Amino acid sequence: MTDQPDVAAQPTRPADVDTGFWLWLAALPLMTTGYVVSLLASPESAATVVTYPIVGLTAVVVVVVVATFLMLMRSGYRWARTLLTGGGIASVVYTVSGLSNADARPAVAVTLAVTGIVGSVLIAAGTFLLHRPDVQKYFTR
Repeated sequence: MTDQPDVAAQPTRPADVDTGFWLWLAALPLMTTGYVVSLLASPESAATVVTYPIVGLTAVVVVVVVATFLMLMRSGYRWARTLLTGGGIASVVYTVSGLSNADARPAVAVTLAVTGIVGSVLIAAGTFLLHRPDVQKYFTR
């Protein structure tokens, strides 16, 4: 008798889950860069001594939380996939609505457009792959 868990009882991770994970992971630095540039280049916010540490800390916390949810989702947790889906939809809507606000500075506008569009497409594709019918049985926790 062995004390090892039964490997046959655990479903194998589908390729779509891995692909969705990597798409989300590629979108994470892009969306974070867009978020930080948007906050720091905003004409409405006055840059004070505490602005930069707060923006940096917020970005680090968001990245760590999303990366943690990605790892849990990759391990088969359905609730992590659900939270990522909701957060992904919210971030895509936020980014698309922010694209309509044109910035007069070309570097800021191009940075926000490239990171927002590419990041949103990666998140949408990753979310789509994580909700395909053949992937549903993998998320059992």
